[in-house]
Amino acid sequence: MDRLPVEEGSPAPDFTLTADDGRSVTLSALRGRPVVLFFYPKDNTPGCTRQACGIRDAWGDFERAGAHVLGVSVLDERSKARFKEKHGLPFTLLADPDHEVAEAYGVWVEKRNYGKTYHGIERTTFVIDAGGDVVEVLHRVKPDDHAARVLQLLEASPGPRG
Repeated sequence: MDRLPVEEGSPAPDFTLTADDGRSVTLSALRGRPVVLFFYPKDNTPGCTRQACGIRDAWGDFERAGAHVLGVSVLDERSKARFKEKHGLPFTLLADPDHEVAEAYGVWVEKRNYGKTYHGIERTTFVIDAGGDVVEVLHRVKPDDHAARVLQLLEASPGPRG
């Protein structure tokens, strides 16, 4: 199912997903602080690990910015828990096994690799302000500079912190 992508200036589509620790996380319940919502293809793959560890390594800066950080991919919460524990990730990972949230955000796309066509998550990050509106969308994120780019956006965004 193809939907229009979520754009800057629009309200972030609300959702509830299961976290790495088994609890339910609802986006709208996090209002009052900025949210970094990043979609990544798969737990424990090289690019996704570099991306997640980049955020981990800059965690103090994310905390100072007052941001909730949520990583979303299609594998289940057990996979998320293993990924989080293996790499010491201090933020929440959410399971979207039916890719409903990825579809709602327009990041469930057709991909091609080695001549095969399939659907998967396009590595994309949404910076959401304290009121629940999308202020920035980063498409086709590069894992190695992801954390630094997001921190620059958080520092430039007005609104409540911590």
